Amino acid sequence: MSVERIRALNDQLRTTLTGGKAFMTPGIAALGPEAVQRLVTAIGTFDDFCIANDPHGEHDFGMLEFEGASILFKIDYYDADFEFGSPDPSDPTVTERVITLMLAEEY
Repeated sequence: MSVERIRALNDQLRTTLTGGKAFMTPGIAALGPEAVQRLVTAIGTFDDFCIANDPHGEHDFGMLEFEGASILFKIDYYDADFEFGSPDPSDPTVTERVITLMLAEEY
């Protein structure tokens, strides 16, 4: 598996919301559609990856402050049927990516 390929696929999902599915928790939805759109933009431009939040270099997790709230995003890798973990997250033909946006308090 190529960490560089995984990172590129994760960055594609995070910045464009393509190449996977996106979910939000009830706390994020409660912010309202306009705030959610601003949050999606903020996550798309997030670049504060470091050893503390990205120890494997995959850009699969981040935490940011957004309009007074602590927000987390997490990218998970599933097999094509969403039953198990992906056998190879660097291969989009066998991987379904899911990004979840949540309030830190919902974690």
